[in-house]
Amino acid sequence: MNDEPVFIGSGELPSGRYPNRPFMGDLVRVAVAAVADAGLTMPDIDTILLIPCLHSPADQADLVFSRVVEELGLAGRAKSSYMVHSGGSTSDNTIRDAAGLITSGHARNVLVLQAEKWGSAPVKDMIDMLTANGIPREWEKASGLSFNAVGALITRRYMHASGSTPADMASVCVALRQWASHNPNAMYRDKELTVEQVLASKMITDPIRALECPMLADGACALVLTSEGNARRLGRERWVRIAGSGGCVSHYSIGQERDLAVLGWANAAVEAYETAGWGPEDADLAEIYDSYAAVLTSGLEGLGLAPKGEAARMFAAGEFSPGGRFPVNTNGGLLSAGHTGVGGGTALLTEGVRQLLGRAGRDRQVEGAARAVCGGSGGTYMDAQVLLLEGVSA
Repeated sequence: MNDEPVFIGSGELPSGRYPNRPFMGDLVRVAVAAVADAGLTMPDIDTILLIPCLHSPADQADLVFSRVVEELGLAGRAKSSYMVHSGGSTSDNTIRDAAGLITSGHARNVLVLQAEKWGSAPVKDMIDMLTANGIPREWEKASGLSFNAVGALITRRYMHASGSTPADMASVCVALRQWASHNPNAMYRDKELTVEQVLASKMITDPIRALECPMLADGACALVLTSEGNARRLGRERWVRIAGSGGCVSHYSIGQERDLAVLGWANAAVEAYETAGWGPEDADLAEIYDSYAAVLTSGLEGLGLAPKGEAARMFAAGEFSPGGRFPVNTNGGLLSAGHTGVGGGTALLTEGVRQLLGRAGRDRQVEGAARAVCGGSGGTYMDAQVLLLEGVSA
């Protein structure tokens, strides 16, 4: 179909702590990179969909009120500039909006844009924010619940249900660090990690230790979507289509989640695979939200990419590491590429698109990658959002 929405370009800046990199400057730099990668010029962009930032209400307001349009020289040219927000699953929901705008004919070329200064923001302010948002004020906040505590609850439940050991869970972090070593944009690309180091690190919220927690990072990434017909007219040799989509919102309060070892992944997967007409056995790689190891292992199991209860042991066996049976979070994930707030899910989706376009770089490109399973989760893992992507050659 000529009006089918497809990805044709991406951009990314290195993640880490970059206090001298201005927020708006990062947005402009990554936008320029993505548009160039798509084979377009900036005036070709008619719609900008923005991923929220968490480091600053003032910068967030600039995004809402279209400052980026002026910064990119698109004042009077852009049709729409607006924001979608569902936490770590924002990228998946934003892409659905972009797809609808293209299919309806409202948009021709859509720029999805994200930047975050989480790593440079005052640590206390960010801790306060993470304790206040997404955690019910009446009950759970009053008990002292924080995001690390939520991660610990999920991890403890997953370990009990699966029989996974602390070493098994630590191996997830080690595998992601191995992937990060091949990613020049990853926060921890130059820092090796072992299971022994993870288990020797400080206990933060039992059973989670310091090296099992995501590190807040600055970062930026962008994606460009257009129609298949336009991709052909542009002479693009390859693009990425959305083969399937599924979602499940399972709770607001983590205390209302029926099974912390499962979350909503399996429900979301059914719809996505039915839409795509293919299953997990047909996928070549996965990019799944991983702010804590147990979020990733439950996601892989719910999506059918690992048998129930076995994902952590499969990490320990090296099956999801570079050179293993099935590539998972090939950019290093949030745990090693860096947690760029709402943009953590966007970075994983960007990596999935980059892999299917064949532009991931020599050291981590998955040979022959044609199908990817991508998934994000927001808030206290309130939802599971899944996009199934396919690479297409002209």
